[in-house]
Amino acid sequence: MIFRVIKKMITVKNLSKTFQTEDGVQIPALTDVSFQVVPGEIVGIIGTSGSGKSTLLRIIRGVESFDEGEITIGDLTVKHDSPAYYSRKLREATAIHLQRSFGLWPESTVQNVVRKLYGVKYGDEGLTDFEHANDEFMEEAMELLHLVGLGDKAEHFAPVLSGGEKQRLIMARQLAKKPEILLLDEPATMSCPKTKQEILDAIKNINQELGITVLLVSHLPEVHRYLSHKLILMENGQVKDEGKTDEVINKFLSGMDEEISGRDSQDVGSTLIRVENLARRFYLLKGGHVLSLEDVDFEVKEGEILSLIGPSGAGKTVLMRMMAGLDQPDGGKVSYKLDGNWVDMHQPGIERMTIRRQMGFMHQEFSLTHHATIRDQIAHRLGVKNEMVVGAAKKKAEELGISDQVLDILYQLTDLPENEAKYRLEKIGLSPDVLDELFPSFPEKAVRRYAKPIFEALDLPLEILDRRSYELSGGQKVRATIALVLATQPRILYLDEPFGDLDPLTLRTVSNSLKRINQEFNTTFIMVSHHVDFIQELATRAIMMEDGRLVDQGDTRTLCEEFIDRCHAKYLEKEAV
Repeated sequence: MIFRVIKKMITVKNLSKTFQTEDGVQIPALTDVSFQVVPGEIVGIIGTSGSGKSTLLRIIRGVESFDEGEITIGDLTVKHDSPAYYSRKLREATAIHLQRSFGLWPESTVQNVVRKLYGVKYGDEGLTDFEHANDEFMEEAMELLHLVGLGDKAEHFAPVLSGGEKQRLIMARQLAKKPEILLLDEPATMSCPKTKQEILDAIKNINQELGITVLLVSHLPEVHRYLSHKLILMENGQVKDEGKTDEVINKFLSGMDEEISGRDSQDVGSTLIRVENLARRFYLLKGGHVLSLEDVDFEVKEGEILSLIGPSGAGKTVLMRMMAGLDQPDGGKVSYKLDGNWVDMHQPGIERMTIRRQMGFMHQEFSLTHHATIRDQIAHRLGVKNEMVVGAAKKKAEELGISDQVLDILYQLTDLPENEAKYRLEKIGLSPDVLDELFPSFPEKAVRRYAKPIFEALDLPLEILDRRSYELSGGQKVRATIALVLATQPRILYLDEPFGDLDPLTLRTVSNSLKRINQEFNTTFIMVSHHVDFIQELATRAIMMEDGRLVDQGDTRTLCEEFIDRCHAKYLEKEAV
């Protein structure tokens, strides 16, 4: 046994918290929140995006201040005006896994855990001396990896683990701190049913084997049915209900919108994208061959909503990035139809740039610019994707002595996550400022006109335009990012699992909104999502992948049911607890 905690009661009493924006606007986050957690329980917290769930976890963690009330863990009581010493004591008693957190060292899985164990004992994991640390901590690190189901991945390079494996590795690193309480914020985000089952079993195992009390925030009713001993429903920063899991879930789901009808699978246009004999091979420095995409062939029709389904690590994101021209294949071809001609998406030039102008991509690990307003970010996006950008950028590039091919390669960077774009620019010795010079922001006064119909479709208030990214809830960030990529009315939109942070009520709103956008603007969607219900609701067609192969394509509901059967996901059973 690695360790077993001393069980302590958690009491949250009259907790309140109000945020203030830089403009002085007061935003209540929590109001008079009170509840108790019995030692050794798994207590779930559910509610719509922005209801205060993540803020509550951060306060219990000791990394967020509060205005009124108190938190008691065993004999430790922390009040809103307690000295900083008491917040440190909260951090010692708890460990947290935040939503969309993937901070890992670029080394093996087991070395990531050894580093954390070293840091807990000696103060700085960055100074880990593996020659001695392996002797001292390797056995304990392997026990932690086995506890979360990663014993067989000990020597794998951590950055290339699947999303679900990364989340379990992060949990193992948190357990290295020997916490009394584990705080989990959407721990199964972006995971396929098979991987989600593994994550949930790891949480259940941690709770049962180590006796750790778990506070679990999840938007997914089925997750709470499988794990939570009791459930707390939050709404507008308040506890609205508390009790038996199924009863609270039923109350929560009673507020869901009705589903609207989508486009019929036969009501689509001619072929817009051709994927022919596409291939890509990946290797690890340790462990050898990991994934091969081989002979992937299919077509995408204009106006359809195509979903790629399959287990984590099947190659869905790799395929989408190659389709969008963000990564180069080892073989095969992706072609887009432009004005009656087929354009190779992997040959740089103005034609590919024209295709890219009509395309949007929302990445799995998306991020908004932290301190910028949503208005500023939409203005930048409109500058990158407006109808005149290709001609204007070409003229500016000629002044700077940049060829059409290099201009197109630079334009490609505007569809990448910010950190990846900066890395690619650094490799060729250019400053990020070159992108602002070639693709200047749109006039801010015009932003509202472009944003209004999209915000209305996504049920986002327009006042969010003047909020900064860090002032939004997780669900608001997802919808704001969708609005960001939709504001330019792209012809083709790639969505790589951006919906993991959304509660079922908000997800229904987004699903209905995307159906309206698809029908009104004839937008073609290619998406990856592990929300099987959402896929069945939205997609007109599905493609199933496994181990880099396209194993089937066709009717969405039929393939989703087959996929669930293949995953053997116990948590999807109604009486799972």
